Amino acid sequence: MGYQMAREAADQIFARLKENYDIFAPKVFADEGCFSDTDVIRYGKIDALDEIQWERRSEYSFKEALLAINETLFYFTENETTVPSCSEKKILIFLRSCDLHALKRLDAIYLENGPEDFYYKRLRDKARFALMGCTDSCDTGFCASMGTNRADSYDLYLKLTGDTVLADCKSQELLPYFENAETCAVQPEYVTENPEKVTLPKNLSVESFKNPIWEEYTGRCIGCGRCNFVCPTCTCFTMQDILYRDNENVGERRRVWASCQVDGYDEIAGGIEFRKTQGARMRFKVMHKIYDFEKRFGYPMCVGCGRCDAVCPEYISYASLINRLAKEEA
Repeated sequence: MGYQMAREAADQIFARLKENYDIFAPKVFADEGCFSDTDVIRYGKIDALDEIQWERRSEYSFKEALLAINETLFYFTENETTVPSCSEKKILIFLRSCDLHALKRLDAIYLENGPEDFYYKRLRDKARFALMGCTDSCDTGFCASMGTNRADSYDLYLKLTGDTVLADCKSQELLPYFENAETCAVQPEYVTENPEKVTLPKNLSVESFKNPIWEEYTGRCIGCGRCNFVCPTCTCFTMQDILYRDNENVGERRRVWASCQVDGYDEIAGGIEFRKTQGARMRFKVMHKIYDFEKRFGYPMCVGCGRCDAVCPEYISYASLINRLAKEEA
């Protein structure tokens, strides 16, 4: 059952939610874009519904709220290690359907792909998710092709329509916040078609790794890694040990986002690199998204959010590459 309420009542509910939840949503960071006079939309903690960017897709995904770009795993001295504590408050994350499907991919990697990741799980257990509907397709997204344009595994759905707020609450934990709201039928909005359409290749095999198409990207891709950092399903990271100046035996170990497209990511002892060209790195990324991951978990890793196409400085289209593979592998 859904609810409708006046904006003033919704603001009061939001204030009550803030008492128990750290609330994250896409918001505008003024003058923090690629250039000094540009803005960027990314996830951050919000204090009011008006801070949420409802109309435009965020450049960065929701995963910033669950996986910090730079996260201290533990502090160490000569004799002991200490795991930093995290906030006792729960987390409420506003996100769109494609990102809610991306959450399933993150869970697969961090919770089902071997032993559970302690740091991810302690935040994941506290996280609740509020769906943001989509009335119009973003320009580079292809969620309809990937079947991620609609989702029903949300805890809360919220829509602002002028002075009225509509909500659908599936979580028993959140229901008490809406006990005084008027009930009504509420259905989340979602797009049914995107300008960008993608056909996934169905006949990929190990022979697909030898396709000459990959060599084209050796000259095109500059290895900046932006596609990985904005992707809601990329999970590569590296480790850094930070030693304090006053005592080199004391410091902290950090987990930091990394990119499989950046030079040196796959380098091991002896200076050996498994993928020396950008074409090989592009092949690794793409085949992992639509071949390796699906073989293991039964569904592709990509959710069609289109952020990688939008952010690439060389105008490389991941969607076009997938379509080319589908045509050649047919």
